[in-house]
Amino acid sequence: MRNTAKITTTVLAAGALTFGLTACGSSDSDSASSDTSGPLVVAASPVPHAEILTYVKDNLAKDAGLDLEVKEFTDYVTPNTATEDGSVDANYFQNQPYLDDFNKKNGTHIVPVVTVHLEPLGLYSSKAKSADDLKSGATVAVPNDSVNEARALKLLDANGIITLKDGVGNEATPADIVKNPKNLKFKELEAAQTPRSLSDVDAAVINGNYAIEADLKPAEDALVLESADDNPYGNFLAVKEGNENDPRVKKLEELLTSPEVKKFIEDKYAGSVIASF
Repeated sequence: MRNTAKITTTVLAAGALTFGLTACGSSDSDSASSDTSGPLVVAASPVPHAEILTYVKDNLAKDAGLDLEVKEFTDYVTPNTATEDGSVDANYFQNQPYLDDFNKKNGTHIVPVVTVHLEPLGLYSSKAKSADDLKSGATVAVPNDSVNEARALKLLDANGIITLKDGVGNEATPADIVKNPKNLKFKELEAAQTPRSLSDVDAAVINGNYAIEADLKPAEDALVLESADDNPYGNFLAVKEGNENDPRVKKLEELLTSPEVKKFIEDKYAGSVIASF
C-alpha cells in the first residue's frame, strides 16, 4: 500500500520564483534543525521522486533503522521553501542549475547531498509525429522558470530546430534565438502545466517527471529527448545547509544509491528515468 502524505499545492503563476521569503535565517547551524530523533520528512515531486522514496520506505528503510516520511508537492517552489523553513527535513526533486538559480533569487540556503537520477527533458506533440512535421508558425509550450526554459531551448538547439546565440547559458530565453527556420512561437507556462497544454499548442517541452505523470513515455513518445551523456541536470536529495551530516540524511543517501534502488529505477521506468550512480 502506498503510504505517502500528499500535499495539494496551488499552481504558481509565472515569476513565482522571485517572491521574497519572509524569514531566510542564517545558513549556519543556528538555522539547521538539531533534532534528529524523529522521522526524516522528505518533500518530493510525485513521479518519480516520491515513488522512489516510497520504494525505499517500504523495502529498505526499516532494516537500515530509518524512519522515513514522504510528502508530495506538485510545484517546483514549495519543496525548497519548506526545506528552508524547517517544515520538512530534505527534498528530492531538482537539479543543480535550478537550485543555484533558486538560492540566488530567494536567499535560501539549500545544498545538494547526492545525485540519484536523470529525467531527460523531451519535446512532445499530439499533432506532429516528428520534429520535422512541425508546421511554420507552430506554437511550442516551454516551462516558464528561467532554468527549465533555457534547458528547453537548448534541447531544441541541440536538435537543429532553432539556433541559440553562442555562449548562452542557463538564462536563455526566446530572445536569444538567432535562427528560427520554422518561425516557431513560444508559450511560456508553469512547468506542471506543459503536459496539459498539448491539446492547445502544436508541441510542448516537458520535464520528465511531469511527462511520466501524464502517462507519456519519454523513451518512446518524445519527438526529441535529452542525451544522458555529460548531462548536468541530474536530480538529487537536498537539505538546508548545516544538515548534510544528519545521520538520518546519511542513511537515506546510502539507500538512494543502493543497487536495489538502481534496479527499481531500471525496471520501473525503462529508460525514461536513468540512475545517475
